[in-house]
Amino acid sequence: MNTTENRILDQPIWRALVAFFLPCFLGLLCQELYSMVDTYIVGKYVGKNAVAAVGNVCVAVQVVIGICSGISNGAGVVIAQHFGAKKMDRVKADIRCSLLIAIVGGLALTVVSTALAGRMVHWLQTPEEIAVDSTTYLRIYFFALVPNLIYNFGTAILRGMGDSKRPLYILMAASFLNIALDYIFVVKCHWDVLGVAMATDLSQILSAVLVLWLLVRQIPDLLKPGKRAGGTYGSIFRIGLPTAVQSVMYSSSNVLIQTAINSFNSTAIIAAWSVYGKVDSICWIMMSSMGTAVTAFAGQNFGAGRYDRVKRAAWVGSAIVGGVLMVLVAGCYVLARPIFSLFTKGDLEVVEVGTAMLRFLAPAYMLYFLIEILPGVLRGCGDVMIPTIASMIGICLIRVLWLIFVVPVYHTLNMVMMSYVITWALTSGFYLVYFLRGNWLRRCIARTK
Repeated sequence: MNTTENRILDQPIWRALVAFFLPCFLGLLCQELYSMVDTYIVGKYVGKNAVAAVGNVCVAVQVVIGICSGISNGAGVVIAQHFGAKKMDRVKADIRCSLLIAIVGGLALTVVSTALAGRMVHWLQTPEEIAVDSTTYLRIYFFALVPNLIYNFGTAILRGMGDSKRPLYILMAASFLNIALDYIFVVKCHWDVLGVAMATDLSQILSAVLVLWLLVRQIPDLLKPGKRAGGTYGSIFRIGLPTAVQSVMYSSSNVLIQTAINSFNSTAIIAAWSVYGKVDSICWIMMSSMGTAVTAFAGQNFGAGRYDRVKRAAWVGSAIVGGVLMVLVAGCYVLARPIFSLFTKGDLEVVEVGTAMLRFLAPAYMLYFLIEILPGVLRGCGDVMIPTIASMIGICLIRVLWLIFVVPVYHTLNMVMMSYVITWALTSGFYLVYFLRGNWLRRCIARTK
């Protein structure tokens, strides 16, 4: 196995984080851009009902993908710690176990998710005129969950070993394929929502094939039966399951948000919310990418016993993200109207509603970024339970209570969006206090003795 120079351990913190962050950010940006192309093509060549149909079920997709990415994050942390400690036999065992989890778990999720697709659409209180298209999109999308998990675990493995560039190349290849297939299936073949879902599935299959090819090239005997280190599965699930539960709970609260959006019974509002989600994702992936970077950084440095670098990474990562985020927020506020005009067929109602949404929520992103950075450091060191409980209460429970008790009384779009502002502020405040005053690092070190 090629271990190469470990820049995560040796470079200045800011340089190591930026070098890891940029490929993660560009990769997720590429992924979101082809998702925007989906929205653009559907909006321009099919109409706002199709945009609403696809956007309506994004939160249901996020619930399932949250399970995949959460458990794969556990694999990435375990591999990062063993890689940082230079325990290469353990790294190889970790990879074999991770891929087995991806295949078996993907098959199970495919069966369950496909069977529940129709019910998911019903639970979202989807308007009748888009319910059939929403169900079609979900069922086709869920057929590719096995390659989706293989890709998620594969990229977590590569990033755990300090490689964030090759996952970027994989995403770029998949994105180009998705865009090309969108054009063929939707514009030329007129398959509408079905075509969008099929293009996404085929691009995910390509991603899985490429990541497996890279892993086999790096570890030639990977697919041969080999020794499995005791406790590997337990370590992966100990870190990954709480992260997956947190992601699922977060996405589930967003399902209630989508239900609240649907309760206005306005296709224009649903379409505007769908387009807003694409714009929102640009800011989100920037914060999420730094969260991924600090997780890998903290994992490897924790494994190598470089505990001083672990804590400093949180503040360096926060400073980088905070500066970039201020620029993005200003851009979102100023360019809101042109952005929404781009994704519609000149529908002024969608543009007006979407512009108001973006200008209301964009400044609140400054309350959110610590929720990605600080838990990323904690997760890299193996501290997952308390952060998970905090997120479940701060983001999920309080948001659910707001949607159940406040929104029905004050039934306005602003009150729905206020659920984000309040929960982000409370959860960020908890993480800041816990990171500064909690005894988390000492507990994590004691667990490894």
